[in-house]
Parts: sequence; structure tokens; C-alpha cells
Amino acid sequence: MAKIKYGIIGFGGIAENRIAKEGFACDRSRFAPLKKAQLVAATDVNPSRKAAAEALGLAWADDAKAIFADKSIDAVYIATNNATHARLAIEALKAGKHVIVEKPAATKVADAKAMNKLAKAKGLSITVDHMMVNNAWNIKARDLVARKRLGAINDSCFHMEFAYGYDPAEAKTWRCSKVEEMGGPIGDVASHCFYVAEDILGKRIAKVAAVYYPKVMKIAAEDGAYIKFFFEDGTQGSVNAAFSEMRGGLAGTLTNLGYEIYGDKAALRNYGSLFQLSGYDDEPVRQRLELDDGKTVSTIAPAKIQNIYQSLIEGHAASIQTGKPLDASGAIHNLALCAAAHKSAQNGGKIVTVAD
Repeated sequence: MAKIKYGIIGFGGIAENRIAKEGFACDRSRFAPLKKAQLVAATDVNPSRKAAAEALGLAWADDAKAIFADKSIDAVYIATNNATHARLAIEALKAGKHVIVEKPAATKVADAKAMNKLAKAKGLSITVDHMMVNNAWNIKARDLVARKRLGAINDSCFHMEFAYGYDPAEAKTWRCSKVEEMGGPIGDVASHCFYVAEDILGKRIAKVAAVYYPKVMKIAAEDGAYIKFFFEDGTQGSVNAAFSEMRGGLAGTLTNLGYEIYGDKAALRNYGSLFQLSGYDDEPVRQRLELDDGKTVSTIAPAKIQNIYQSLIEGHAASIQTGKPLDASGAIHNLALCAAAHKSAQNGGKIVTVAD
């Protein structure tokens, strides 16, 4: 079966290094070609990015419209700034292209719903880069939970806390300055915690209650937030998301990006798997998963690792090949969770039912 051919719209540093080189395996020194997908073209509003794209063997398009008009391209990967995700996704769908969108799908729930509705109407596959569910340690955690290795679970904590925005240049970036574009710790990183929590625990979050961290940073967005969440079955968990926490050096910062899940038989602790890492030996830290029953701590290792971006892309390509299109309902729900967390924090931490 022929590979699905993709064009990428937006070719900044993350798009080049994470999506193109890793996800689409354009770095031939590290990865074999994908089985189902091939990146063939790229474009960016900054024409100086052309050289980087062509260095990877990609055709350069003058703009997004040229990608949409190219009949040899089956699908697009949208990696532009958050504010343009919805508009470009809708244009791509209208042009008959299948779509992968960087997180978040849009900046408003209504726009994400419009994207999803159009994709369904046209029979096209659309998905959002919730790539951390493909991490091998997170998959292992999901398996341990499903097999009741922890016993009955009544609590969990997911955290992504680090220092970003103390530097004036960082403070000017969208992550710190543009709340309307999902900037700030809630939109940028608590969103990852939400979908990973739901995936590992196999349940849907129905309500949240949140408070913002004390304001110590000179950024427009919130410094951080503590978010209590409640699953549909009434069990609870929490998210700690912040840009204000120092966490030592690189090792402390990256290993802190993880979670704890508490059962009546054992606790499961993860270090480093709530990030962009897949688990390769050349990555800056070793990810760990530990099962602690109070007497013995067992290190749990996955049988094999997989690239988290490649898994996303190959899954999307397979959905096109098999005629079983993906939808963006999970991404709509994720946006609604972020909106509900802000609503709660702005209203004294009251419990807010998630509306999606």
C-alpha cells in the first residue's frame, strides 16, 4: 500500500527537530523510513527556513495554499502558532486533506468543534498531537493500572513544573505572554497532564477545581496552577503545572515531569515521561517507573520503546489507509478542561463541571 504523503505547515525549530527529523524519520542517521507515512514538503511564513527544509530533502512551498493545492499531498501536519491552528485546519479539510494538528487543536472549544464537524462531514481523518500517550513508560503504567497491580486507586498526581519566563526573552514568548493563545502553564502543560491522566487511568475527567500559584513572575500568564480533578466515577486526582519552579538543573527539571498513582496495594511513581522524550540512550535523562508496595520498590521497564511522534504519525496514516478516520473529540475535551480550570481559578477555586 502506498505511503501517505504529508506536507508540514510551520517549520520552526520544534517542527524541524521533533516532527520532521524524529516524527517523519527525516534524520536518516537515527531512524529508518516510516512504513506508512512520508513527509514530502514544507512551508513557513519565514522564508529563511527553506534551507533547513531542503536539507532534509523536502520540497519547499511558498505558502500553505500551495500545500493545499498540491494533489500529490494527502495530508498536512499543522505546526504553526496556536492562533492559526483552527483556520489552517479548516482550510486543509476544505481542500480534501487529512490533518494532524499540534496541540492545542484550537484556542477555543467552538473552533475545535467546527474542525471536527467538518472532518466528519468530509470523511477525513483529523487528530491532535497528544503524543505522550505513546510513551512506552506511560503505556506500561496504563497496563499496570488495568491489571490491578496497584489495587484500588483513589488518588493520583501529575506534574509539569519548571522555570520558564524569568528571562525577559522567554517572558515575551507566546507561552508566557499570550493567554488568548493557550499560553501559560494551564494551556501549555496542564493540558498534557489531563490527557495522560485519562489515558493511564482509563477514565474521563468530569469536573475540576483550580487555584493559581502566588504571582512571583513578570509574565502576563499565570505563574502556575494547582488543579484538583474528578473523574466521572467520583475518584480524584490532581495536576501541578507551573513556569515558576526552579527544580535544580536539567536532571531535576526533567525527572520532575512525571506522576504518582496511589492504590491500596502499591504506589506507582514515574520520572521523566511527561515530556518530549521517547527513551533513547542519547536523551538527557533516563525515564523511570517504580512500583512501591511499602516494603519493596520494583523498577518497571517497558519491553521496548517507540518514538512518540512516529507512533502518532503512523497511527494517523494507518487510519487513512484503512478508511477508518480519527476524530478530534479528545482534543475538544482537553480544551474544555483547560477552560474549566481557568474558570475555577478565576472564581475562588469552585468546582466546575467540564462542558465539551
